[in-house]
Amino acid sequence: MDKATAKAKTQLDKFKDAARELECDDDEAAFKKRLDKLVKHKPVQSE
Repeated sequence: MDKATAKAKTQLDKFKDAARELECDDDEAAFKKRLDKLVKHKPVQSE
């Protein structure tokens, strides 16, 4: 990519490129699946 093309990119284009590089996904089910791998829920203690 040359300098003229890089300057012509909008902030939105840069954001989209970064999201693609990070393999982001806007599917809510896919997000929850990945989140569940990261987050461990503490059991709710009953009184």
